[in-house]
Amino acid sequence: MSDRVALVTGASSGIGRATAGELAERGFTVYAGARRVDRMGDLRARGIRVVSLDVTDDASTDDAIDLITRETGRLDALVNNAGYGSYGAVEDVPLDEGRRQIDVNLLGPMRLIRRAIPLMREQGFGRIVNVTSVGGKIHTPLGAWYHGTKFALEGMSDVLRIELRRFGIDVVVVEPGMIKTEWGNVAAERLRRTSADGAYRDQAEQLASSMLSGSAAEHASDPSVIAHVIGKAVTTRRPKTRYAAGHTAHLVLTARRLLPDRAFDRVITARLQGSPAPAPERA
Repeated sequence: MSDRVALVTGASSGIGRATAGELAERGFTVYAGARRVDRMGDLRARGIRVVSLDVTDDASTDDAIDLITRETGRLDALVNNAGYGSYGAVEDVPLDEGRRQIDVNLLGPMRLIRRAIPLMREQGFGRIVNVTSVGGKIHTPLGAWYHGTKFALEGMSDVLRIELRRFGIDVVVVEPGMIKTEWGNVAAERLRRTSADGAYRDQAEQLASSMLSGSAAEHASDPSVIAHVIGKAVTTRRPKTRYAAGHTAHLVLTARRLLPDRAFDRVITARLQGSPAPAPERA
């Protein structure tokens, strides 16, 4: 695998950082992209190429792909991991914030995919891994913008899988459950800032508290669990179309598949009121 090249987004922390290390250990030349390059000195010390990358900026994504093309002439794996959780009641979240959530979580991956496809098609091989979340299959209150982007990324991944198969390009979805990352802190802070007052304040505080609870952190899986799954997805000969991993992932997805909508609504509401909600925890 020494001639294989991978680009990982959101690599300054959490799942992205762990994935960059995992792929480097598997012999890939890894380009680790993120806005906060000052936090990636340890990756650089391991021989991983650190790239300043803002997935919401056309020029930045173009520059990243152009750099990889100039230096290696190929791209075997694109791991779209960058994302965050924007929580708050729909009527409270400013539309500008809703647009940013879509830009980061959905349009960001698509910018890179559009640039990566010609390169992968020319070489006759490629793996695109879109890190969604169990939140791309389930719903939790006050998370409409976040869940909407993850549902959409799941659907677009399915379409791309069919479109690109003829060119030897596989599209894989990875759905993390509860993972020890900064995701919960960021989502809770935005939730409190958006809906801490007004009609949704009680529900907002319950959900924010569950995101920050010690119990949630205690049971959450290490990012390396997802990194290992991604490593498998980009190296196995015939990858699955989807991989779910991390604390509660299989349990929550099974419940969603088996329960009617209103029954699942009651489960989510009960979890929110009595214990940490099964919301995704990822970067």
